[in-house]
Amino acid sequence: MASWYEGPLAAFDTETTGVHVETDRIVSAAIVVQDTPGARPRVTRWLVNPGVPVPEAATAVHGLTEEHLQRNGRWPAPVMHEIAERLAEQALAGRPLVVMNAPFDLTILDRELRRHRASSLDHWFERAPLLVLDPRVLDKHLDRYRKGRRTLTDLCAHYGVALDGAHDAGADALAALEVVRAVGRRFAARLEPFSPAQLHMSQAVWHAAQARGLQAWFARSGTEEAVDPAWPLRPDLPAAA
Repeated sequence: MASWYEGPLAAFDTETTGVHVETDRIVSAAIVVQDTPGARPRVTRWLVNPGVPVPEAATAVHGLTEEHLQRNGRWPAPVMHEIAERLAEQALAGRPLVVMNAPFDLTILDRELRRHRASSLDHWFERAPLLVLDPRVLDKHLDRYRKGRRTLTDLCAHYGVALDGAHDAGADALAALEVVRAVGRRFAARLEPFSPAQLHMSQAVWHAAQARGLQAWFARSGTEEAVDPAWPLRPDLPAAA
C-alpha cells in the first residue's frame, strides 16, 4: 500500500489584502487536487472583490489591483460558501489537505465565513474531519536545526520543487503540495508510522512547541510580539472584525 505522501492530496491557498486574519480579506483562492505524484492536478480558482480597498503593498505581492478585482472578482459571500463546500468534499473523500502556514489561510477563511455567511469553518467538517498537512510545521519539526528562512519559496528551493508564479494561489497551493510529498520521501522512516489523522494531531503539538520557542526567542531579544500556539485554526475573538 502506497504511503500517504504518494497518494491523493489536496491543497489550499489564498491571496489577501494583508497579513491580519481578523481584519484583512481574501482576494483570490485556489484548491488543487492531485491523485498521484506527477498526475495532472485539478485546479479550482476563485477571484474575489473584497469590497474594501486593496493596499498597494498587497498588490505588489500578488499583482491583483483593486480595479481588476472590482471588474472581475465575485462578491465574497457565494465564494466563501463554495470554498468551504469544496474543502468539505476533500474531507469526505479522505484526502489530506496541504496548507502552507495553515493558521493564516484557514483562519482568514473562517473569519470571512463568519463575516459573510454567519457561519464558521468548523461547521463544514462535522461529517468528516479536516486532515491538514502543513509543510512549514513538518519541515521545522523534522529538520529543526537547519538554519535559514522557511517560506514557501525557501522550502521549494531546499526540497527541489519548482515554484512557477509565486504568490498566485494556484501555483502556491501546488508547490506546497509537492513540498509535502518531498518531505514525506526525505523523512519516510520517521513519517511512515503516522496516518494523516495522527499527523494532524501531532502537528498541533509540534506547532505549539515551535510557537513557545519563538515566543521565548522574542522575549530574549526584547521584542514585544505574541505568537499564537493554535493550529491549524486560531480561536475566534469576541471582537473579530
